Amino acid sequence: MSQFPNAKFVTSANAASQFLPDTGLEVAVAGRSNAGKSSAINVIVNQRQFARTSKTPGRTQLVNFFDLRTGQRLVDLPGYGFAKVAASVRRHWGQLLQTYFESRTSLRGLILVVDVRRELQDFDRQMIEFARSVSLPIHVLLTKSDKLKRGNAATALLQVKKELGDSATVQLFSALSRQGVDEARDVLERFLANH
Repeated sequence: MSQFPNAKFVTSANAASQFLPDTGLEVAVAGRSNAGKSSAINVIVNQRQFARTSKTPGRTQLVNFFDLRTGQRLVDLPGYGFAKVAASVRRHWGQLLQTYFESRTSLRGLILVVDVRRELQDFDRQMIEFARSVSLPIHVLLTKSDKLKRGNAATALLQVKKELGDSATVQLFSALSRQGVDEARDVLERFLANH
């Protein structure tokens, strides 16, 4: 049973003027386009195809707003990295994301989705900087942990924790094996309770 039985997609924005009204509470989810962001969102919300997954990385090219409960939202941010897009589109995304982080008073936390097999990339560090610049709590999901042996996954977790120090919490996560799902849901609930 989903903790968010009434969760639903509301709107997509390609400009700050299209963002939903800045009321209530929201948590942003970001990640490179091949990190398994949509799968992670679907498992956490416990609704299949809630955020559309695709075989083609980089499908999330807009800021997507989802209602979780009355006055509580999840915001799926554009993922890039593997997305084959023009430099002008990347610049537009960067400006859109910066505006989003700087303007949303309803924003209560960032969940950053990172493939456990890759170290933090420039995009991940940029998201962390955006969040830090507005004193936003950050939680990192190291996804696809089922693809690594337990020891290697534990080593990757330690490395990311060491790099980020006190600036973010970090956990292992797998949409396939369901590792870390309860912990991720708890973090989402904690962010949404952060008035």
